Amino acid sequence: MLDSDLATLYGVPTYRLNEAVKRNIKRFPPHYMFQLSNEEWESLISQIAISKNGRGGRRFAPYAFTEQGVAMLATVLNSEKAIQINIQIIDTFVSMRKWAVENKDLSRRLTELEHYFIEHCQDQENDMRKLYEAIGLLMDRTKPSKIGF
Repeated sequence: MLDSDLATLYGVPTYRLNEAVKRNIKRFPPHYMFQLSNEEWESLISQIAISKNGRGGRRFAPYAFTEQGVAMLATVLNSEKAIQINIQIIDTFVSMRKWAVENKDLSRRLTELEHYFIEHCQDQENDMRKLYEAIGLLMDRTKPSKIGF
C-alpha cells in the first residue's frame, strides 16, 4: 500500500506518516517498505492523475508498504484509530491470502481442462470457442471482489 493511501486511512498527513517511519527506520527493512523507482512513480502520475512536481504535488516518489510494513506501522502510529485501521488492513490481507489458497486448486483444474480439450477436440472449433467463453466466464466469477475501504 502507498504511504498516501495509508495516511488517508489513518487520518494523518502523508508527511507525518513518513516522519514517524523515518524516526523508526530500523523497524522498516526493505522487505517491509521501499520507495518507488522514478519509472514506477512516473507511471502512477500518468495513470491516476497525480499532480506533477511544481504544481502542488509530491516532490518525491511515494513509499510502498508490504503487509509486514503495514503491521509495523501500528508500532509507530500509536493512536486508537491507527490500531483499528491496522487490524482491518491485516484482516484484509489474511482474507486475500485465504481466497488465493482456496482457489488455487480450481485454477489448476481449469488449466488442465483447457489443455485436455486442446489436445482432444481440435476439430470442433465452434465447440472450443464456446468452451473458452464458458471457462472465461467461470474464471471471472472466481476473481475476488474489489477489497477496499
